[in-house]
Amino acid sequence: MKDITLSAAVRQNLLTLQSTADLMSGVQNKLATGMKVNSALDNPNSFFTASGLNSRASDLSTLLNDMGQSLQTIKAADKGIQTITDLVETAKAKANQALQTQSQYERKTFAQQYNALLEQIEDIAKDSSYKGKNLLAGDGNDLTTIFNEDSTSKLKIEAVDYTDTSLSTGLNLSDLAEGEGSATSFQLEGGKNTFTLTDADGQALNSSSLLASASGISTTNTLTLNEGTTTAVITGSTLAVTAGTTVQDLLDTIESVPGVRAEFDEGTGQVTVYSNEDIALQNDVSTTAQLVSVNATAFATTSDTLIDSGSFDVGDTLTLTDGNGYELGSYEIDEESTVNDLVNYINDFRGVSAEFNTSTGRIAIESETDLALTSDNVDFAAENYTADSDGVTISALSDSGFATDNDINRVIDRLNNGLSTLRSQASEFGTNLSTVEIRQDYTKTMINTLQEGAGLLTLADTNEEGANLLALQTRQQLASTSLSFASQADQTVLSLF
Repeated sequence: MKDITLSAAVRQNLLTLQSTADLMSGVQNKLATGMKVNSALDNPNSFFTASGLNSRASDLSTLLNDMGQSLQTIKAADKGIQTITDLVETAKAKANQALQTQSQYERKTFAQQYNALLEQIEDIAKDSSYKGKNLLAGDGNDLTTIFNEDSTSKLKIEAVDYTDTSLSTGLNLSDLAEGEGSATSFQLEGGKNTFTLTDADGQALNSSSLLASASGISTTNTLTLNEGTTTAVITGSTLAVTAGTTVQDLLDTIESVPGVRAEFDEGTGQVTVYSNEDIALQNDVSTTAQLVSVNATAFATTSDTLIDSGSFDVGDTLTLTDGNGYELGSYEIDEESTVNDLVNYINDFRGVSAEFNTSTGRIAIESETDLALTSDNVDFAAENYTADSDGVTISALSDSGFATDNDINRVIDRLNNGLSTLRSQASEFGTNLSTVEIRQDYTKTMINTLQEGAGLLTLADTNEEGANLLALQTRQQLASTSLSFASQADQTVLSLF
């Protein structure tokens, strides 16, 4: 190429075209990239300044992502606290329900439901995690959110532990004793026999008749109730017959023995003696003289009639009550009441069950709470000629945590403290949430400011560069025309040939 000789005019126009092409290439690059400074060669000061601004914006963008994850962690904990608060309020409602009833069984049921709610509270606390971080799970779950690139501005949120409701540093709510029931049994037995009181003429005596007028009885006699034999006299059952002793006095003497009762027919003079144990009404005229004897046996079938025992009489009212004196229900004995009726009556109530053993004649009772089966008949459940003043009783092995009003009120106080703790913690988390959101918005604005500043230093003005390109295209066309003219001037020498 060095052997080719160009005229000065051609060479000048060619240089102009090359320069214009270089300028057009630069403008086209700016338009294509949108950047007026693409490297340090373009403008070192602007390039490195913009690079610093963009680097900081990038660092803040990374922190912005971390802030977003922190927000989600706090929101998860806040949702957990809201749900736990609802459950604690439900537990408080259960305690108030227990306070409205005196039934030990209902209170025991409410205590079980209360414990189930505490278990749910612990489960909710364990489930309130986000990406492995749980602000309701205590140690090792503190959350630190960094707000600037050198970590000098940050927020630390300390975790609380609600995964164990009994912790004194948490909700301080312990499971309640649910209580453990117990069992007992009582004997159903008895027998009956009759004798008739008539005078010497065979006329029936009535209750006001003098006892000495009865055939075979005189004022020299002493009547006793013996323990099924002719020798063992039951304490308090001796009746010395005097001139003023009446038939009613004899009936009262029989009735005075626990587990023994007498019925008298005024029309026939017949006395029916019912007894839970073997017994004999002895006349001391002879060591072998008995007015009547009763052989008692254990009831053997569920169809046995209750009034065949000394413990029951028509019109008796049986009552079931728990340890709080709460009456479960009552049952009135009639002439047709059977063992099965009594068992069904006991089984009618929740938390109580009864079963009759035909081999032993005993009714076994199980109860989840303290229980008493009583009767207005003083002979009820009497054994061995001894009265049972409190009926058939069961003392539960342990009471529920809602057994007494004081127990319930203590639980309610703890629940109120727990609610106060939850509300305070929810407020704290709410403040933390607002803080992170505010810093997140600020960081977004700061990133935009930095990127905008970097853009001012490096971004091309497309309108200006478009105008430049148009001007360069015009210049290129003019330079091409000028080059053509210069070339034509060199060609004039051809006209000589």
